[in-house]
Amino acid sequence: MINILIVDDQKHIRDGLQAMVSQFPVKPDAIYVAANGAEALQLLRQYDIQLVITDIRMPEMDGLALMARTKEERIGADYLIISGYSDFAYAQKAIGLGAKGYLLKPVKRDDLQASVEHICQEIQARQELSLSMKHMTRRAQETDRKELCMFMQGAANEAEWICQTEQHHPELWRSYRLCLLREQLWINQPGASSSHSMEAIAYRVYGSKGYLTLQHGPHLILAVDASVDTGALSAALQAEQLDAVIAMTGPQQGLKELPGSYTQVMELYRHSYIFPDKRCILPVHMERLQQQWQLPYEELYALFQLIGTKNSGNIAQGISAIFHKDVLQRYHIRYTQQLIGATVQLLEEYERVIRPYMGEVALDMECLRNLFDYPSIRDYIQALQQQLLRLNQFYYDYNCSYRNTQDLNEAIRFIHESYHKPLDLAMVSNHVSLNYAYFSNIFKKNVGKGFAEYLRDVRLDKARRLLAETEHKIVDVAAMVGYESYKSFTRAFRDVMDMQPTEYRQLMRRKYEREVSCRDTAL
Repeated sequence: MINILIVDDQKHIRDGLQAMVSQFPVKPDAIYVAANGAEALQLLRQYDIQLVITDIRMPEMDGLALMARTKEERIGADYLIISGYSDFAYAQKAIGLGAKGYLLKPVKRDDLQASVEHICQEIQARQELSLSMKHMTRRAQETDRKELCMFMQGAANEAEWICQTEQHHPELWRSYRLCLLREQLWINQPGASSSHSMEAIAYRVYGSKGYLTLQHGPHLILAVDASVDTGALSAALQAEQLDAVIAMTGPQQGLKELPGSYTQVMELYRHSYIFPDKRCILPVHMERLQQQWQLPYEELYALFQLIGTKNSGNIAQGISAIFHKDVLQRYHIRYTQQLIGATVQLLEEYERVIRPYMGEVALDMECLRNLFDYPSIRDYIQALQQQLLRLNQFYYDYNCSYRNTQDLNEAIRFIHESYHKPLDLAMVSNHVSLNYAYFSNIFKKNVGKGFAEYLRDVRLDKARRLLAETEHKIVDVAAMVGYESYKSFTRAFRDVMDMQPTEYRQLMRRKYEREVSCRDTAL
C-alpha cells in the first residue's frame, strides 16, 4: 500500500503534480495535498502516508522544516524534494535529512515518474521485508510459547534453555504469578470463547512487559506481574462484563518454579468448583480446608432407599443437601470427587438390578464421572439429580408393573442365578410351577421380549463384562455364560454386537487405555 502527499503553496503546481501522479502506470492508493508544511504535518499525523513530494520554499513551514519535524516525531515517510532554486546547499541539506531525490522546477513528467516509481519500489521492498520479519517474529514467539507451555506442563529442559528464556522477560520471571482464566459459559449457551478479549484486558492491567500468554486452550493461562494487586484483573473483567473465574498462585521467582506453579494453579482451578461465588481463587482460600473426612454413606444409603417411590421431591432435596456448598467448602476438592464416585457407584449398582427390564433405555453414567466437564458444580448437581430421578421413575414403573407378578420376578431371578447352566423355557416354567404356554405369554408381555432372546441378552451381558474385565480365553467365557459350544456363542455375540468377541475385547482395552491416558493428563 502506497499513499502519497503533495505539498506546494501554489495551487496550480499542486494540481498539476496530482494529475501527473494519478496517471502513472503504478497508481497510489490515495493522494493527499497540502498548501504548506503545517498542513502537511497534520495530514502525516492523521494518515498512513509513505511518500511526500514537497516544495522547499513555502510559508509557515518549508519543506526542510517539515522533514526535520517528522524526523523528530518518528513519522516514517520518504521525501522527494522539488524546488525552483538550483542551489546545491538546499539539495545537500535535504539529502542530509533523508530525502530520496531532488527535482528542479518545472518538473518534467518523465523525471517525476522515474523518481516516484524508484522510491515506491524501495517502499514496497521495505514493506514486504517488514511483513516477513513480523511473520518470522510471530512464528518464533509461538515456538517459544509452545516450548514454555510444554516445560510448564512437566517436559524436561536444559538449564541453558531456562537461563536464555528468562532473559527474554527478566523482570517478569523475577516475580510473577501464574494465572488461569476460565470463562463462565453455561450449558447450551451460544457464543465463542473470549480468550482474546481477556488477553486484551490483561494487557491493559499489566502492560506489555507485565504479562505473558503461556496457553490458550482449554483454559487461558498467563504469567503476570506479582506486584500488581490480585484483584485488579478480576475488577477489569467485571468492568467489561466478562464473567470469568480466575485462579491465581502466590508470587513465584524464576522460571524453574514454573512447573510447580502450574500444578498449583490447576489445583486452585479445581477448587473454584466448590467456591462458585468467588471470582478469584487464591492459595489463601485453600489453607483452611480440611484434609481428612468421612463420606456420608448413611445419608447416601437413606437417599437410595427412596428409589422406586413417589418421593421424587425428597430425592432432589437429598442430593442438594449431601452436595450443599457449606459442606463441600469444608474440605479439599478430593472430598467432592470421592463423594461423586460413591454416588455414581450406587447409581450403577441400582441400575444393574433393573437393567434387564429397561429395554433400549439406559441411564447416562458417563456424563457423571467427571465434575470438571461441567461449567460449574451447580450444573453437575442438576445432571446428577436428573439421572437419579430417571432411575427412580424406572424403579417406580417396574414396581407398578410387577407388583402382582411374583412368579415372574422369581423366574427372572432364577434366570440370572442359573444363566450359566443349561436352561430352557420348560425348566424355568417348572421352577415357578406355571403352565409352559401361559408362562411364555406373560413373560413376553411383561418383559418385552421372548424367553430365548432375554436369556441370550443376559448371557451376553455377562460375557461382555468377562471379556472387558478378565483375561479368560474366549472359549472359557462361552462356557462360563452357559453356551455349550464356542461356535454358537460367537454367532450369537456377532448377531447382537456386530463384531467378534475378540474385536470387542480389543475395543474395550483401547477404551480403557484412553481413559487412563485422559485421567493422567487431567492430573
